[in-house]
Amino acid sequence: MNNSFRKDLQYFKFCLYGFFKNLRLFDAFIMLFFLEKGISFLEIGILYSTKEIVIMIMEIPSGLISDALGRRKTLLISFFIYILSFLVFYFSDIYVFFLAAMVLYAIADAARTGVHKAMIFHYLKVNNWGKHKIDYYGHTRSWSQSGSAVSALIASIFVFYSGSYKIIFLISIIPYLADMLLIYSYPRYLDGEVSVISISAIKLRFTSVFKAIVQTVRSIKYIRVLSNLSLYTGYYKAVRDYIQPLIKTMVIGIPVFMYLSDQKKTTIIVGFVYTIMYILTAIASKFSGKFTSLFRHLQKPMNYTILTGFIFGITIGLCYILDNYYLSVIGFFAIMIIENLRKPVGISLIADLSNNKSMATSLSVTSQAKSIFAAIIAPVIGWIADIYSPGTGVLFISILLIIMLPLYWLKNDQN
Repeated sequence: MNNSFRKDLQYFKFCLYGFFKNLRLFDAFIMLFFLEKGISFLEIGILYSTKEIVIMIMEIPSGLISDALGRRKTLLISFFIYILSFLVFYFSDIYVFFLAAMVLYAIADAARTGVHKAMIFHYLKVNNWGKHKIDYYGHTRSWSQSGSAVSALIASIFVFYSGSYKIIFLISIIPYLADMLLIYSYPRYLDGEVSVISISAIKLRFTSVFKAIVQTVRSIKYIRVLSNLSLYTGYYKAVRDYIQPLIKTMVIGIPVFMYLSDQKKTTIIVGFVYTIMYILTAIASKFSGKFTSLFRHLQKPMNYTILTGFIFGITIGLCYILDNYYLSVIGFFAIMIIENLRKPVGISLIADLSNNKSMATSLSVTSQAKSIFAAIIAPVIGWIADIYSPGTGVLFISILLIIMLPLYWLKNDQN
């Protein structure tokens, strides 16, 4: 057996999938887009929470459908729904339509999440590269983060010249069409075990997968790993976009580009910051395997990184309140880097503890748990941000999660 995996054609397809998927040009400006529309932080938090609740509801059936009907078709359908959501965002000006767009986006996310990871792990198993799954997944995820870096740069160019944030939703359709073509080219065996399309066959498949996942989640160790991984991801998703209004506030006091409007200055600096941030997270993903090798037990890096991430959250909150915006930006950088260092480790732990017959479903449960945490955290931060400041919201949540640390701290001797 080779000492490492081979970077073959399918490896680059996996990488390109992540690159195109993360060319979501709206990511770097989504909160500024909502604020421009006159939406409050609490209302933004409700939008985020709505998205996560819909994901939570749809996650299990979507995973079952992908296991029963084929992963490629599931991904193709999800990208089509993504594109519909982008169109609704582009043409909308009313809050209820933004809610509808979020629901569409969440349905697409639920259909996609966990499915592509299952295809990667299936491919590694077929090629006897299972022991390299952290390194392999870290490589592919680094391409995703590279896509995010390029996305921020492209988005800033379009926003700068158009003078509008909404154009980025329209441009985001192009890479998603490219991903649909790429997914269609995947080998059929990556669909997994596909049942005959009939009511009895689907019912039988759903029953077998459900029993497999129930057997998996009975493990106390699985529940703790699930909580540790998903809580930080939910926290990261709820907190990360607050860097956008922070930068907007910071821009007013920066004596550069004085001949430009505040919006254009914000666009340039947000694009620059996000590009650098995603380059760093791409590097973190690529070297997550080497980072993990420093520890004998995978539970240790999961514990150390989640604690460190929340400490940086406290730092962000305090510096935000004290108007030390530069240190706050560094704190956001750290939280995102930590997410990309630890996620391949956590996904690997989940994969090891999952029943092979329900890999996509089990990975989808991980995302569902993340959605629960994000749905709770996002509106709380938004509510506190409206009353006091975004920094106070981040500070409060970070302190609370550190107090709750014993509930999700991983132990090596758990069964």
